[in-house]
Amino acid sequence: MEKIRWGIIGCGGIANKFADGLSVLPAGRLYAGASRTPGNAEVFIQKHGGEAAYTDYATLAADPKVDAVYVATTHNFHFENVKLCLEYGKHVLCEKPMTLNARQAAELTQLAAAKELFLMEAMWTRFIPGICELERLLKEGVIGAVRSVRADFHIGGREFPKDGRLWSRDLAGGSLLDLGIYPITFADIVMGGDRPETVKSDACMGTTGVDNRSFYQLTYPGGRFAQLSSSFTSSAPVEAVIAGESGFIRVPNFFHPVEFEICRFGEDSETLRFPFPDEEGFKFEIEEAMNCIAAGKTESTVHPLSKTRQILELMDTLRAQWNFVYSGE
Repeated sequence: MEKIRWGIIGCGGIANKFADGLSVLPAGRLYAGASRTPGNAEVFIQKHGGEAAYTDYATLAADPKVDAVYVATTHNFHFENVKLCLEYGKHVLCEKPMTLNARQAAELTQLAAAKELFLMEAMWTRFIPGICELERLLKEGVIGAVRSVRADFHIGGREFPKDGRLWSRDLAGGSLLDLGIYPITFADIVMGGDRPETVKSDACMGTTGVDNRSFYQLTYPGGRFAQLSSSFTSSAPVEAVIAGESGFIRVPNFFHPVEFEICRFGEDSETLRFPFPDEEGFKFEIEEAMNCIAAGKTESTVHPLSKTRQILELMDTLRAQWNFVYSGE
């Protein structure tokens, strides 16, 4: 069986992580890269062993040797880049969030279905072994019925240039899409995919018009709730705690979890570890995409397009509470 030949649109830092993850998977290989910055794609392809470098995204999308495309551009370009690739008949794996809002995601879902092409958002945490095992244990009732979850993703303590992407409203910067999507997704996993019944939130809007800190309180059926937050201007432990009726689970670094601790009342705590090389972290989502493509599927059952839209709908609700609209929406 021939390897799936990947093209990458956007040759920045996240694209390097994708290329590293792809390199350890026998079912696929890097073929092409495209960057609108002259010279970037050539350097990227030389570094990772590809064959073709382009300065135009449409040229990559039109290349008949490209089977699938990983979209690694900034958030504001995801919709148009994914649409371009689908229109040229390519399967697509798009870096999270797949689009700025649920309306855009719905349009891409319809286009992919009409063309019978695979499309998935690259939400890597849903495929990491430790998260998959955590999800299985929660379903088995390892700490009884889940009552609540708290998860915080703060990366302050360093200077992010005010002219950089995180501070840019035009590039769909801010805390929510870059960071907040992770605790929101983690809560969705813990709550078994249920939609929250009520959503309350607040945000600190910076001078450039984006949220640099945001906080979300969600209530779920059965009296369950989630307290979540994200920030790139404050520091806090990147961790999650799941409270159950008969114990709790602490997940250090739930963004990149290699272990978690189970504490049941009256028993010694137990730590489960699922290590993997940091540079191979993306291989799990890539493997899922390639398995689906090889099987002729148009979406993943682990992270279906309906789930992508559900999370985007929630983030749309949060932004509406802050009167926050991205440029170009």
